[in-house]
Amino acid sequence: MNKDLTGNGYSGLAPQKGWPGRNAKFLRHRVVPAMFRKLGGTILEPVLTAPEADRVRITWIGHASFFLQFAGNSVVVDPNWAKWHGPVKRQRHPGLRLGDVPEVDLVLVTHAHFDHLHKPSLKVLQASEGIVVPKGSASLVRKLGFPAVHEVKIWDELEIRGMNVIHTPCHHWGARYVHDTHRDYGGYIVKASRKSVFHCGDSTYFDGFTEIGKRHDIDIALMPIGAYESPSGRDVHMNPEQAVRAFADLGAKVLIPMHYGTFPLGNEALHEPVERLLMEADRLGISEKILIPEEGVGIEW
Repeated sequence: MNKDLTGNGYSGLAPQKGWPGRNAKFLRHRVVPAMFRKLGGTILEPVLTAPEADRVRITWIGHASFFLQFAGNSVVVDPNWAKWHGPVKRQRHPGLRLGDVPEVDLVLVTHAHFDHLHKPSLKVLQASEGIVVPKGSASLVRKLGFPAVHEVKIWDELEIRGMNVIHTPCHHWGARYVHDTHRDYGGYIVKASRKSVFHCGDSTYFDGFTEIGKRHDIDIALMPIGAYESPSGRDVHMNPEQAVRAFADLGAKVLIPMHYGTFPLGNEALHEPVERLLMEADRLGISEKILIPEEGVGIEW
């Protein structure tokens, strides 16, 4: 694993041996059938009242998109209401209508990939304190209408309206295209109202999760569990068993999975990630710590 000086792991851009066959399988068995599949899920109305002072409400919108509500603060992470990403069709409705999301304090973007930094969605959202992006991505969002752009490095911490936001390392890559490998990538910890929520961003498993857990107490970990059968063969996304291992390294209290079921981005079946996650949790005797979200339904904890 390559590591930079911040502790981030870098996945690189070169595909691994056998990638033409894996891509052919991906197109034939995942991308093309998904084009003709009706969207699942239901669009719901958001709960606009704030949770109690010592609780947080977490609403999964789909993919890696979340609406986080604390007693006095609110945040949207990686907002993505896209119906398509190139030939890849969305498979489930966003849990909330984009226009129904109220003004929040901050929008957080974990990295510049199109399925995480979705400009059409960002142009609609309103955030009183602006948008937070990793180092190297400010230029992508400056003209999207936010009152402020906060560009952060790994381990940077922002304090805004009584809320703390920490940018955490991961093992991935940040280029939006091919030439722009200078763009950073990572996750976030959001602390407010005596609660802390960790959004991993995209990552494969790496030893940085232990360091994150040593530095910060985490109540709820939002962990990616899909797209691990990468057509490129690169080690870029965790599988469900690795997500459970990372959860243990973090020392978090609750795991809520993400990055599965919305867009077919890997060669695994859409239903497989959750099934494997629950099997691993049952094997380890931690099933009570796993909360499977439903798009648009707020989980209070």
